Amino acid sequence: MSHKETLLLVQKCAHTFSFYDLATGEAEKHIVLPNFPHEFTVDPVRQVAYVGHYGIETASHLGDPGGHSVFAIDLKRRELIATLNLWPYYRPHGLTVDQQGRLFVMSEGHNVLMRFSDPVNRHVPDLAVPSGGFKTHLFALTKDAETAYALNLLSNTVTKIRPNDPTFTPIAMVPGPVPEGNVLSSDEALLYVANRGDDTLVAVDTASMKVIAKGKTRRDPNRVYRIRDKSGVDLLLTTNSGEQSLSVFGADLVEKRCLVLPSNPLALSLHPTERAAFISFQDETVRRLCLDTFEFTQTIRTLREPDSSYVWQT
Repeated sequence: MSHKETLLLVQKCAHTFSFYDLATGEAEKHIVLPNFPHEFTVDPVRQVAYVGHYGIETASHLGDPGGHSVFAIDLKRRELIATLNLWPYYRPHGLTVDQQGRLFVMSEGHNVLMRFSDPVNRHVPDLAVPSGGFKTHLFALTKDAETAYALNLLSNTVTKIRPNDPTFTPIAMVPGPVPEGNVLSSDEALLYVANRGDDTLVAVDTASMKVIAKGKTRRDPNRVYRIRDKSGVDLLLTTNSGEQSLSVFGADLVEKRCLVLPSNPLALSLHPTERAAFISFQDETVRRLCLDTFEFTQTIRTLREPDSSYVWQT
């Protein structure tokens, strides 16, 4: 049975949440949002997308407090159905939904992780816990949603927190300077962290919160992703913003391959069933990369600053 495939895409500087037909590459709809939406996540039944209103262009833009909303978008109707209010917490960036449909949102402006237990019907958070760091940009959530690992750009730390337990004291460690990219291993025993400040990739043991392995990356690794090779072995991808490249690492954190990219990579998403990645580029394109040949097989023309994406199958 064939699926219709749609690329969902946030375009930060076009201020849209967009739908692209993957078969043709053509834009089907742009939902215009308030200025500078950034990250988004999709609920487990793939009915609703939640888009954070960061409200400023980048984390380096100073002075403006940013946004304090998350936009709920009905994917079938392709329309905005609710605006979730984070006030008094600003600059939502990292977002994810657990298997129960609970939405977790990180306020970078106030270093607070918020929980919405029923985000479609209750548009304010029902719990908030401190991140334990400063300028908390992203976080990784375990499958059971009981533990999160927060990436704190200004304190140069990763903190272990409990999103559902406000009595838990965050546990901090230093993986390296300006930690941002992050992904959990398949068994959640390791957190892989890309440090933009010294071009390193480290493996943090999540039980002890200590670095147990370290590798050298290319310049300015802004994100790290986990994939599997044809035999099922875990590999890591880093997008290297400082030199416009993509690297493939083994679990030993030794680089196995480096691919020169045509423009600055902004974000990447993985196809749910095929061995392909969709990379958003600063030259206003999203390109499909075959993960077997590491060749580009499709180019989609976009609006300004395409960022996070998701392949939605219907």
